[in-house]
Amino acid sequence: MILIKTSKGDITIQLDTANTPHTVNNFLEYIRQGFYNDTIFHRVIDGFMIQGGGLTASMENKATNAPIKNEAKSAKPNKRGTIAMARTMDPHSATSQFFINVADNAFLNYTSEQPQGFGYCVFGEVTEGMDVVDAIAKVKTGQHMNHGDVPVEEITIFEMIEDGSKSKSK
Repeated sequence: MILIKTSKGDITIQLDTANTPHTVNNFLEYIRQGFYNDTIFHRVIDGFMIQGGGLTASMENKATNAPIKNEAKSAKPNKRGTIAMARTMDPHSATSQFFINVADNAFLNYTSEQPQGFGYCVFGEVTEGMDVVDAIAKVKTGQHMNHGDVPVEEITIFEMIEDGSKSKSK
């Protein structure tokens, strides 16, 4: 379990180590480094997803580790409440950024080994705090420093805690 402490409330994620072990290990490595602390949800599209995990409040990209292999072929589908890796047009370009689906987004699923069909790797799902995810999805957004769909109200990821089920009682 991962506890994501945000300025809008807490979100608990159950990771899918069985289907996406490399993606989960990559995510955990960033958590253990404290990488996500004080980053923001920088791209929010209501009815689609909320994205974070790589930019500071000043819209600066944080330095990341090397990209990982896309495991979308063995991953669960991009359904409401799942967390997946964000990437560029290169199917194997995911580093630290992730998104949480606020709708069923089947068009993001793996369909083939072709660049257009590789999909986005789901590596877990929200078990608590979907109300927080939905609240984030509803915030007003706009343009900010050459980025679109940026929340007008800053939404900070204060920290991520591994095994958040135990840490919640602290």
